Amino acid sequence: MADYVYVDNSNLYIEGRRVSAVVQGVSENIYDAMRDGIFDHGYTISFGKLHEFLCGSDKRAIKRAALFGSRPPPNDGIWTFAQRAGFELHLEDRNFRNKEKKIDTGIATLLTKDAYKSGDPHEDVFVLVAGDADYVPTINELKKDGYFVEVVFWDHASRELKEAASRFVGLNKHLENLRL
Repeated sequence: MADYVYVDNSNLYIEGRRVSAVVQGVSENIYDAMRDGIFDHGYTISFGKLHEFLCGSDKRAIKRAALFGSRPPPNDGIWTFAQRAGFELHLEDRNFRNKEKKIDTGIATLLTKDAYKSGDPHEDVFVLVAGDADYVPTINELKKDGYFVEVVFWDHASRELKEAASRFVGLNKHLENLRL
């Protein structure tokens, strides 16, 4: 499906739990789930299934599959599973308030660097797995220069982000296929 893939793991994971809560009937709709902080705490995405969904089965066609997230405690092995699935890890420490920082800018920076240093606007596909509008300026600039930037995320992704993308792929119908 893609030559370059960039995943905001926390964004994907948290919003996937909200989508699952709606599907399970725990929340009436996604907006209520967001407003009321409702999640399906049992929903977990399989890194292997996610990698295959995003990258396909021919690993030689992938130039980069980067997964961004917060550095876990030393005894947490979650990122080992992501590496085994084929993701290159980009981990950042949380700030003093335990908030995730530097993820969106890290993704935008690496995506832009790859596009202009290694990418071919006539051949390569850049896939962003995130749902917020922070990425719109990056996508707009890349598209102006002829790059194809696909956004893959849950259906409630930012309208502005969906419109900026060369193509949007909704994940809601793949919720169970991506489950661990």
